[in-house]
Amino acid sequence: MPCYIISHEVMKDREYEPFRQAIKAYGTWARITYSTWAVVTDESAKQVRDNLLKHLGSDDRLFVVKSGVESAWHNVRCKNEWLKKNL
Repeated sequence: MPCYIISHEVMKDREYEPFRQAIKAYGTWARITYSTWAVVTDESAKQVRDNLLKHLGSDDRLFVVKSGVESAWHNVRCKNEWLKKNL
C-alpha cells in the first residue's frame, strides 16, 4: 500500500483532536514532526485530503503527497524503523 505524507497548518485556535483522530483512523500512521504525519492507505491523495479537510477550517492549510523513492530525516518524532518500513 502507498504511504502519504501529510503536512498541515492550523491558522486559528480550534479543536485539533478530531483531525488527529482522523489521521489515526487510517490504522498505520506515524507523526513525523509536529505538523507532519504519514499514513499508509489504499486511498488516493485526493481522498485522503478530502477526508481530512472535514476536520480543518477553510483557512487552514493541508498538503498530501504520495511518498517517493528517496527520503532522509533527522531527529523525527516517530521511530526510524517505521519510516524505513513504510516510506
